[in-house]
Amino acid sequence: MGIAANDSLILGGIYHNRRYYMKFPDLGRSDLSYGKTPALPIKGLSLEGSIMSKIAEKDYLIHTPYQSFSYLIKFLREAALDPSVTTIKITLYRLAKNSQIISSLINAVKNGKRVVAQVELQARFDEESNIRYSRQMQDEGIELIFGIKGLKVHAKTCVIERIEEGKIKRYGFISTGNFNESTAKVYTDVTLLTANQKILKEVEKVFEFLDVNYKLQNYKHLIVSPHYTRNRFYKLIDREILNAIEGKEAYIYLKMNSLTDFGMIDKLYEASQNGVQVRLIVRGICCLIPQVEGMSENIEAISVVDNFLEHSRIYIFGNSGSPNVYISSADFMTRNIDERVEVTCPIYDEDIQKELIDAFNIGWRANVKARIHSEELDNKYVSADGKKEFRSQQEMYKYYQRKLEE
Repeated sequence: MGIAANDSLILGGIYHNRRYYMKFPDLGRSDLSYGKTPALPIKGLSLEGSIMSKIAEKDYLIHTPYQSFSYLIKFLREAALDPSVTTIKITLYRLAKNSQIISSLINAVKNGKRVVAQVELQARFDEESNIRYSRQMQDEGIELIFGIKGLKVHAKTCVIERIEEGKIKRYGFISTGNFNESTAKVYTDVTLLTANQKILKEVEKVFEFLDVNYKLQNYKHLIVSPHYTRNRFYKLIDREILNAIEGKEAYIYLKMNSLTDFGMIDKLYEASQNGVQVRLIVRGICCLIPQVEGMSENIEAISVVDNFLEHSRIYIFGNSGSPNVYISSADFMTRNIDERVEVTCPIYDEDIQKELIDAFNIGWRANVKARIHSEELDNKYVSADGKKEFRSQQEMYKYYQRKLEE
């Protein structure tokens, strides 16, 4: 915008805080607003039937706001009413003003379930709201965990215990975004609904760490900050480097909000220098400089800013033709890697792996609302260059429409 450090800006007023842009008045000018896009259903899942019975058969992915957030609400409501469910554990970071998530948890307690909620009181701009909700939940009998001193809890997880044939079976979800009905209409996020017992036992371990944090947990499937994320991602990048040196297919595709950690950046430079193809979709701050000869010529980086706020974190490692795909609550920022509790979850279902790879590739093809991260910091837009215009968010919506017709 050409604003220099010494230029005057109007101070004060309610819109000084960017969170209030979410409720900016339309002034009756509908011609200046995006039209509403109805959230799509998920093939194979019904809001009328049992969500848990479907998850017991296979994993499902919710990609909001393209698909309905109502599935998560339905899942928790079902758990609250199910007489076989004994326990619900969930992390809460940012909540909607009149949260149906909280209503479901309170309903669960009234139905005799044990409910444990980790509430992050230092969620920026939401401290007052979270304190109010915490008091309400405590009054209703929900057990609260307020986190660990010096470690903000940013993980997005939920695990439910259900008694089936005399044994505990777990159901749950892991997400890249907050369990918030309001932001789910605007933020792009992905949530895995699963009954994978190996993954969910490790989600239980995360809650054990939150409750008894002097005991370090071990994980075979999840990648958990602050103890394991850096080393696990370094190893994943090292494997791509080794594959490239051996002449095998090697690539790293990463979608995130911000990339600022110098250690991760240096590791990606090393990958580039060894012939690994690196593609980055970084919506916000990107401290990595792509396309520099001898340093990062194999790295390309773009940012997509459009109607919805790109918030999902999707990490894909080529693995010599058998990709490893992850979703995560963590960006490649030092605070996410070393100073917060974050969860990165592997995707084992091949259909969901393909869906997330497709989602990345659709974002990568953007040539209408995508700009290029470059050394010049000129925010130059990706050019259609004679090709058909490709607006990735609109194409993502069409992608899910087509899946319903398959």
